[in-house]
Amino acid sequence: MEKFPMPKMYGAVTLGERGQVVIPAKIRKLFRIKTGDKLIVFAKPGGPIGFIPAEQFTRFLEHATEMLTKIKKNSTR
Repeated sequence: MEKFPMPKMYGAVTLGERGQVVIPAKIRKLFRIKTGDKLIVFAKPGGPIGFIPAEQFTRFLEHATEMLTKIKKNSTR
């Protein structure tokens, strides 16, 4: 079974007056996030807040849909 990589800390951010945060340059470069990119925001109540580039999330959903379709197709045989 493949292990999940441990989370890393890339720095701290400060929430601005208008509710904006600046994502540290190191993580923007690592994840190829550019000005104007859309990010999906997710959170668990009382838990961490995360961001996923919308393009990556869309690809994940497309892949998950394909896999579920294959599973459904194979289970009706």
